[in-house]
Amino acid sequence: MSIHSEIGPRQGTGFMGGYLETLALLERLHRLLLDVIKDEFERVGILDINAVQALLLFNIGDNEVTAGELKTRGYYQGSNVSYNLKKLVETGYMHHQRCEIDRRAVRVRLTEKGRNIRTIVGDLFERHAEGLVGREIITLEHLGEITNSLRRMERYWADQIRYIY
Repeated sequence: MSIHSEIGPRQGTGFMGGYLETLALLERLHRLLLDVIKDEFERVGILDINAVQALLLFNIGDNEVTAGELKTRGYYQGSNVSYNLKKLVETGYMHHQRCEIDRRAVRVRLTEKGRNIRTIVGDLFERHAEGLVGREIITLEHLGEITNSLRRMERYWADQIRYIY
């Protein structure tokens, strides 16, 4: 009998129960992060950009990259990067131009308007970091442990995709 037949999703005890709880928490945290960013932009009256796009601008920062590099560098995790890039260019948050060497590739970078969004998101994250430390919700040591654990899980999953065991 498999472990799945004995417990339902997000139930159970032991490692499997903890693993499923961690997976659910990762999903909730990502959605919550997007909601927090969305709320911040509503608070400051910026309504022409969504949270995914704002996070993309924050991650790109001062870099100039191709659309393909957005995923390989970890700046964007979604599947509809072309749509978001098009919207960011149309709304004036990003500048794009054909690559001189490979005319098929398009390089993108933030405009001044895009850098303003990056600053807003950075300030939001800084306030969060200060609040977490100030309220003693999490220490630098604990944050390091969480990050290291998540990196190990990321490597394991990446190996599964590559069929390495």
